[in-house]
Amino acid sequence: MGARTGEIERDITAIRLPKWGRVIPAEGVVPWLVVGPDEEPVEPIRRYLRDFTARNRPGSVRSYAYGLLRWWRWLQAVGVEWDRATTAEARDLVLWLRQADKPRNSPRRASAHTAGKVNPITRKRNLGDGYEPRTVRHNNAVVRSFYEFWLEIGEGPLVNPVPLDRKGRRPHAHHNPLEPFRAEGRIRYNLKVPRSRPREIPDECWKELFGSLRSNRDRAILALDLSCAARASEVLGLRGVDLDWGDQLVRVRRKGSDAEQWLPASPEAFIWLRLYLADLGLLEPNDPIWWTLRRRDHGDGLRHQPMNYDALRAVLRRVNALLGTNYTMHDLRHTAALRMSRDESLSLRDVQTILGHAHLSTTADIYLIEDEARVIRRVAEHLAARELRAQQPPPPVAVGYHATDLDVLFGGLPR
Repeated sequence: MGARTGEIERDITAIRLPKWGRVIPAEGVVPWLVVGPDEEPVEPIRRYLRDFTARNRPGSVRSYAYGLLRWWRWLQAVGVEWDRATTAEARDLVLWLRQADKPRNSPRRASAHTAGKVNPITRKRNLGDGYEPRTVRHNNAVVRSFYEFWLEIGEGPLVNPVPLDRKGRRPHAHHNPLEPFRAEGRIRYNLKVPRSRPREIPDECWKELFGSLRSNRDRAILALDLSCAARASEVLGLRGVDLDWGDQLVRVRRKGSDAEQWLPASPEAFIWLRLYLADLGLLEPNDPIWWTLRRRDHGDGLRHQPMNYDALRAVLRRVNALLGTNYTMHDLRHTAALRMSRDESLSLRDVQTILGHAHLSTTADIYLIEDEARVIRRVAEHLAARELRAQQPPPPVAVGYHATDLDVLFGGLPR
């Protein structure tokens, strides 16, 4: 216990989160709930998720439910009621997440020796066993939002345990009316996330990746994603009515806004799409495009069901194991965006529209960058030129000067 504040100093490394509760899908307006060991919904979380669902897309409810489940398990481990939590609990959870390993349903096998290391082919770091800084930041945002809800309705604690660092400034004191309002203040215990550069799949590596795919469905979905630069969730949400075969367009529903947008796709993508749909058979206009074979619990063998993100990850996992790479679907989006940003016939505004960014600055900050390979090549040429000049003999001394005198004057340095 602290000498001045009376605060308990916990042994962070000795804490183990209990396997308390779980997140389950639910029927009704709230698609996901957190239930306790008695299988009854946790009422404070249920009320918050109901309000959260009304204000946000249902797809975000699941990640917020898991964040609150982690917070509830943490409170169980430290013996604090949810409405008595202070900044000490939020701070100690961040410290615990920074040193703890993520729980796994099964131990690592083939990926055990690559966890946390940089792939020599793609030069991308593999995910490690610990919690990433983005996970910590998301957890802080979830917990802060939860307590903001209870503070607003006046039924929770008096203080949000996840505070902001405002540095004494009044929010939006010097706001430019021509710019949108942005969040003021930084969550105090947020970790800094290193800014990562978008990774492009080189043409030769793309050919190897594409040639390793095993079905027309996999070829169609990757070729389509590479040409239209959509997010994986947006591509997986395509239906039959979202294909315009005449103009070679696909209609996606944007992540976040849920707005519909038509995107152009390459002729090659539509060729593979046609081959895949011919293999699949009759498809109703409002049916999902992407299907996979899965064994169900009814004991009737393999049956078609809509493809989800886990099935799509399994496609890339098989290819990565074959090639020794760690490509993701987002690498295809980065590759398409970088190709478009280098095309002089396309403006940055065009790239922003295709990517679905709300602000032009987002597109410019991520993709309007100097090509790293070109920078390295120019610097290598500069170093080679310096080496070549150093190997050349010094120029002759001008008439009227003696070489020995110049050596004494300049210390024998090359002239």
